[in-house]
Amino acid sequence: MKLVYPICCGVDVHKNFIVATIAATDRNNITQYTVETFSTINRDLIRFRTWLTDHNCFHVCMESTGKYWIPVFNILEQADIHVLLTHPKYVRAIKGKKTDKKDSKWIADLFKFDLVRSSFIPPKDIRALREIARYRYKLVNMRSSEKNRYQNSMTASNIGLASVLTDPFGKTATDIMQHVLTSVVFDEEHCKTLIQKSAKKKTEIILDSIRGCKIESDQQFKMLEAKAHLDYLDQSILRAFR
Repeated sequence: MKLVYPICCGVDVHKNFIVATIAATDRNNITQYTVETFSTINRDLIRFRTWLTDHNCFHVCMESTGKYWIPVFNILEQADIHVLLTHPKYVRAIKGKKTDKKDSKWIADLFKFDLVRSSFIPPKDIRALREIARYRYKLVNMRSSEKNRYQNSMTASNIGLASVLTDPFGKTATDIMQHVLTSVVFDEEHCKTLIQKSAKKKTEIILDSIRGCKIESDQQFKMLEAKAHLDYLDQSILRAFR
């Protein structure tokens, strides 16, 4: 096999510490290994970076273990150290008694011959955009779940607005539900003034869908809290890409 990285480092990443092994191979293909353990606090990660540069090691391979690799990568990136990130399945050691030191050494041995399949790490600005996009996606999913809870409470309270109006969270439905949830007495005449535009054609059906509704205190609490949370999520989603 062709030696690609005469001096390289394999890193076994954990939540609270990392184990690093530098593999330095001379012209006679004799490899010397230097092993060190560092904690994942910033001060120690900076010491890890200095330790690498002091050993003239600028090529590092580590597993993409959860999110634990990111702080290590952030520190190494600042020193222009080439970091190859790989899925754990591509550097899984052979069966037997495993230790963190053996794992890091195994990673270094594979890496020095360029036998490790790398994972794509986009540029910093793209990574930031992806983080925001993923977070926004989760916010949208949270909003959908909250809407389902809100509609379930409407159904349990004999409110049929969702079957009459196209959008149970539109202007008309929102204003009517606000009146129903916060008023002691249901005022049909006031509700008529809350019906917007084309929905006016369905005025009687809309009123029928809420006549005789019975909102228990638990359902009222759930709907008011869900609505407040929906408003908050709407604003958060809008802010995500401003």
